[in-house]
Amino acid sequence: MRASATLCAETNEDIRTVAVLPTFDMMLFGGTGDLVTRKLLPALYRRYAAGQVSEESRIVGIARGPLSRAEYAAQAQAACREFLGKEFDLSRWERFARLLGYVRINAAAEADYAQLTRFLEGRDDIVRVFFFSTASNLFSVMCDNLAKARVVTAQSRVVLEKPLGHDTASADLINAQVGAAFTERQIYRIDHYLGKEAVQNLMALRFGNALFEPLWRRGLIKHVQITVAEELGVERRGNFYDQTGALRDMVQNHLLQLLCIMAMEPPASNDPDAVRDEKLKVLRALRPLRDRDVLTKTVRGQYKAGAVRGVPVPGYLEEADIAPDSTTETFAALKVEIDTWRWAGVPFYLRTGKRLQDRITELVVTFDDVPHPIFDKPASHSANELVIRLQPDESIMLTVLAKNPGEGMRLKPVSLALDLGETFKTRSLDAYERLLMDTVKGNLTLFMRRDELDAAWRWVDPIRAGWEQYDEPPKPYIAGSWGPASSSALISRDGFSWHDEL
Repeated sequence: MRASATLCAETNEDIRTVAVLPTFDMMLFGGTGDLVTRKLLPALYRRYAAGQVSEESRIVGIARGPLSRAEYAAQAQAACREFLGKEFDLSRWERFARLLGYVRINAAAEADYAQLTRFLEGRDDIVRVFFFSTASNLFSVMCDNLAKARVVTAQSRVVLEKPLGHDTASADLINAQVGAAFTERQIYRIDHYLGKEAVQNLMALRFGNALFEPLWRRGLIKHVQITVAEELGVERRGNFYDQTGALRDMVQNHLLQLLCIMAMEPPASNDPDAVRDEKLKVLRALRPLRDRDVLTKTVRGQYKAGAVRGVPVPGYLEEADIAPDSTTETFAALKVEIDTWRWAGVPFYLRTGKRLQDRITELVVTFDDVPHPIFDKPASHSANELVIRLQPDESIMLTVLAKNPGEGMRLKPVSLALDLGETFKTRSLDAYERLLMDTVKGNLTLFMRRDELDAAWRWVDPIRAGWEQYDEPPKPYIAGSWGPASSSALISRDGFSWHDEL
């Protein structure tokens, strides 16, 4: 444990919060892909550097390329050196690299899995994680082949990256096929947004303090906004994105999960199923958007050529691997209503898009005005707002009105801000760090249950069907803007504005 304590000190982590995990074998399918090299390997290196990963654990890249273990380790080192920057330490890396392995497998070839059986021989009693960082159409065949190879043990878990299917039927099929090899308690459907520190703090804010709970309801909250904005375009994901779009890629999972945490009732405990039960109730209480509702309560857009931070960028139709007549949306905005006693009449506005003006993820709660104002307040500004920002910085900010110095009672909005990094003087865990370690621990709280996924798809599917029914093409917007004008109109019809437009 002495080495672990030293490493924790070097990474500025409190040793009291870091315990060495049980020994594990983690198999990264798609081991040479973008997610593994850009996110998963750096996350695992950080946890090793913090003293949380035992020396007996193994991290195994699995792909069909003809690589030796040394060649794979060299590729992993180059990626971690790039993405970790100043956090990368060569001497520490050399110790971490001893944990790395590589197994060449064609995911669809049953015979190849015999190599994995030999690799795992004699380690049936330790935690075994299969992380599927591949196209979801391979999930079923990989699970079938793992079962036939007899490598799925009682200590096994499987992690499924999104998107899980493209509609309710396809998601049901994938879940059934994965469920044939793994029990529901062994299936970890990952949404990395739920691993972000600010999301954890949102739950702490709501359920760890008596201050906000009496205010968290209709009659005291005007509306809620959830924005996930990206500056990037489709990058190298053109083929995937053109078959997916913003509704499936972002709304069905990330935004709905954030909405659930904002709107859920306090769970009876911190038990994983107690939390997920309450999230499921929110999904089932969402008012359906069907038929002509999709014309009045949703907006879809597609970016045109423009400039982001002064750099010219092409339009969506000019991107690589995009059909020249594509009608795939790169932007979606929705007005969502929740039919419960707590939230009846309180609109939730969801917005996400690519090639927008800024990279930002934030949740904005706008509270109601005082019932009988005795002071003039600034025009076009709500007296009280709570802003929870997830990226680029993680912070919580509460806006209140205070007296402006001088004569008279002129009020001015001021912010009570909590910068999480500055306050705790430590680096926040990356989302994948937390979620990978939760997988090893067997903690399912931050992972989607099958019935959650089903409820989310059942709500999203009619929106897609409505767009197709009315042949509603995406509205164009210039790259570097905040999306199509109809997005502003969607929220302004109710007398509100997007937070960035105030």
